[in-house]
Amino acid sequence: MAAAVSTEPPQPPKLQQLLERDPYLAPFKTDFQRRYSLFYNRLKNIEENEGGLDKFTKSYKTFGINQFVDGGIYCKEWAPGAEAVFLAGDFNGWNPFSHPYKKMEYGKWELFIPPGQDGYPPVPHGSKLKVVIRAQNGDLLYRISPWARYVVRDEDKVNYDWVHWNPPLSYIHKHPSPKRLKSLRIYESHVGIASPEGKVASYKNFTYNVLPRIKDLGYNCVQLMAIMEHAYYASFGYQVTSFFAASSRYGTPDDLKEMIDVAHSMGITVLLDVVHSHASKNSEDGLNKFDGTDYCFFHSGHKGTHQLWDSRLFDYANWEVLRFLLSNLRMWIEDYRFDGFRFDGVTSMLYHHHGIGTGFSGDYNEYFGLHVDEDALCYLMLANHMINFLHPECITIAEDVSGMPALCRPVAEGGGGFDYRLAMAIPDKWIQIIKELKDEDWNMGNIVHTLTNRRYEEKYIAYAESHDQALVGDKTLAFRLMDAEMYTNMSVLSPLTPVIDRGIQLHKMIRLITHALGGESYLNFMGNEFGHPEWLDFPRRGNNESYHYARRQFNLTEDHLLRYRFLNSFDRDMNKLEERFGWLASPPAYVSEKHEGNKVIAFERAGLVFIFNFHPYQSYVDYRVGIETPGKYKILLDSDAAEYGGHQRLDHNTEYFSEEYPHNYRPNSLMQSNSQTTFSQHPGRCHKYYIEVYIPSRVAIVLHNTDIPK
Repeated sequence: MAAAVSTEPPQPPKLQQLLERDPYLAPFKTDFQRRYSLFYNRLKNIEENEGGLDKFTKSYKTFGINQFVDGGIYCKEWAPGAEAVFLAGDFNGWNPFSHPYKKMEYGKWELFIPPGQDGYPPVPHGSKLKVVIRAQNGDLLYRISPWARYVVRDEDKVNYDWVHWNPPLSYIHKHPSPKRLKSLRIYESHVGIASPEGKVASYKNFTYNVLPRIKDLGYNCVQLMAIMEHAYYASFGYQVTSFFAASSRYGTPDDLKEMIDVAHSMGITVLLDVVHSHASKNSEDGLNKFDGTDYCFFHSGHKGTHQLWDSRLFDYANWEVLRFLLSNLRMWIEDYRFDGFRFDGVTSMLYHHHGIGTGFSGDYNEYFGLHVDEDALCYLMLANHMINFLHPECITIAEDVSGMPALCRPVAEGGGGFDYRLAMAIPDKWIQIIKELKDEDWNMGNIVHTLTNRRYEEKYIAYAESHDQALVGDKTLAFRLMDAEMYTNMSVLSPLTPVIDRGIQLHKMIRLITHALGGESYLNFMGNEFGHPEWLDFPRRGNNESYHYARRQFNLTEDHLLRYRFLNSFDRDMNKLEERFGWLASPPAYVSEKHEGNKVIAFERAGLVFIFNFHPYQSYVDYRVGIETPGKYKILLDSDAAEYGGHQRLDHNTEYFSEEYPHNYRPNSLMQSNSQTTFSQHPGRCHKYYIEVYIPSRVAIVLHNTDIPK
């Protein structure tokens, strides 16, 4: 008698661990089961019908144009709406019909061109090509292959041209990728603006001028924006036209490979800002209407268009779309040696409403139901599963503003499988505080809550500001704090005005408390570390195609007569201190004090004591601070030091000795004679010891116990 076949849907093998960690998710158990079942069945179908996930996601080696060892060329495309497909280009005098593709099953087309005499490839390196599509209405459409590796635009043209990239000697990577980092200190970068000059900067410039700067600043990871080819420069790289092509406006594919290789030689991890949430509406040089229909790669009709971004939305349930996107990720890892991805626009992917006109309060009902696009979520689960299975050393980051639960938990628990998520509430909080509140009205409890309010055992990337705040129409923290005076009073030869003084001191404090308290990783957008003046604006009609604001003035930090160097030095030393003590990889901080009247926040993390006095004018002598471990403490980092543009009110030779005196629910402490009782996050826990410290106004200090060897 045959064994009974189970009809039960597959279950996430570790779902119970997720539900035990967060019992409030229990009512949505069936949602997690359904999502996992969708993922499991799609993965199973790939295994059964495509020869495995490995082969399926290697499709970038068979689709598009690929050269055989003997010099022959194999071409393959997916164009389900085409009546006929041809290849035309320099190689055949642009004859649109001499090289027809053969129709295969499921809308695929293939063409083999044998090698020429003496084994020479029939399509030379550097020659221009087009896929010619005969549409259903009989029109001939000249298209760039969705799998094209290199596209360029001549200065006198509007659209990009597809150029066959197959150099006789391609760049060979010399250095291994760095080991997976425990503490990620991310430098968010854009190659094109990475120069003080008013032009599009190059991969070469980034390799030899910017990477050494990133290394010196103590960042161990660079996150590259606008690498996937995009026709419109001012889109910041978020309107992708050619998904497999590295942007040619900065140089060649080999230039990018060299740049990543050099970064690896410095021990720097390199992440790609990948855009799989939507695509440009361009059809002449993009994916849109590749085969003459509006449903090739995308949803048809209204469902396939993003109302705010005016771009096309992928059909994540489509088999060939999954092949395209998964292979895209794998190509960037294996051909260019990227070490992972920051997935852009995840919120738009997760919900059918794309987050448009929708606020997220944290109510769990917002994350489950018919409004969730489970096909898109399934794609993200497949992507993370593939990366973790084939390249477990790689890192994935989700840009999600909604707070979707379990997005950064393993797929086996029913989660999304991401390693990190961006703590997007933090920069919004700093903007709101600076815009709306006087300094004496800053709420210490609210600041601490925002910095520590994250899902248990999901890793967050903290940042005070990113590229979003640098763009025209918004303001960086430095510009919000100092505004017009940055043009006139950043010279050390000019008087230190109250506005500049306040801006410099708060800029340092905001970044340090975000770094130390806000997450398990830290991110900074290039130039913001030293308070880059003005805003970021790409050349466009509205600014007469000017590059004046599409650059980063790194030279400002090298001028010893300008105060920018103070902020730059503080950022470097802050990162170097984290590198030494590893607080990002340590358990969350224990906050012992958030005193509203005194404007003081104190916490411990990674064996260090962090003390912040946000009061605009009140300093405190012999301020008692509760600590866990008794011993002798000394200052490691002081935002008031001269090299950081401070007022030098602290003596770094001072030694602070703990005293066995419970304070703020810690067993030890450091004290001020007029200190008051403060609210504690952990009632019932008591500090037995304290130390007494001098805390000047608008100063942050970091202390360490010298009795404990590090």
